[in-house]
Order: sequence, then structure tokens, then C-alpha cells
Amino acid sequence: MNKQNNIDSLGTLVRLRSTEVERLQADLARQEATRARFQNSVERLTDLAVGSGPSGALSPVLAANCGNYKQAVFALADSHRTDLHLHEANMAVSQRKLAQAWTRRELLGKVLAQQEDALAREQDRAQRKRDDEIATQSWLAGRADQQ
Repeated sequence: MNKQNNIDSLGTLVRLRSTEVERLQADLARQEATRARFQNSVERLTDLAVGSGPSGALSPVLAANCGNYKQAVFALADSHRTDLHLHEANMAVSQRKLAQAWTRRELLGKVLAQQEDALAREQDRAQRKRDDEIATQSWLAGRADQQ
């Protein structure tokens, strides 16, 4: 495999890794939006339960109803908190995956840059050699004409 094919292959790998990083970033953004919705939901449910007022001043039937309502809302808020914590744990895993994918992409990018630089130096060296050979031939031809 020649160096240009190697560089083309590395370029393709870097683009694939970039696509993977972009996909993981989009996934993490969606997860962040879901986390924000969970957080808002927990806050609203807590506000609903607290805002329903004290149940002690009500008749026994209404107090029981209000108590049951508060209990149900607090239970729902707890359920949402649990889901939020599980979701945040999944987000942490996604963040690690994103960091690993980004590192792989950066490393491949550095290897690609090194390969491109090496090829450019090699091509420049070959061009200088050709130029030197042409100059030498021209000089020798000029000397032969003078004699």
C-alpha cells in the first residue's frame, strides 16, 4: 500500500470517528434535555404537594383526601427522582463514551497529520532532487557547449 492510500484510509477513519463523536454529542444533548425535564417535573410535583396547603384545618374526609393527594404526589416525585438518578448514571456512561471517542479521533488525527507531513517532506525531497539533476544536466550541457 503506498503512502497516499494509507493517508486516504486514515482520513476516512478520522471522518468516521468524527461522525461517531457528533452522534455521541447529539445523544448526550438529548439526554441532557431529558434530565432537565425530569428535574423540572420533580420540582413541579414538589411544589404541587407543598402548595396544596395544610390538611389539619379541614374536615376529616377532606383532610384524608388532601393527605392521600399529598402522599401520591410525593410518591410520584420520589419515583421521578429515582428515574432522574438512573438517567444521570446513564449520562455519565455516555459522557465517558464521548470522551473515549473524542480521544480516538484526536489520536487518529495526529497520526494522519504526521503521515501527511512525512509524505509532503518526501515529495519535496524528490522534487528538489529532480531540480538538482536538471540543474546539473543544464550545467554540464553548458560546459560541453563551451568546449
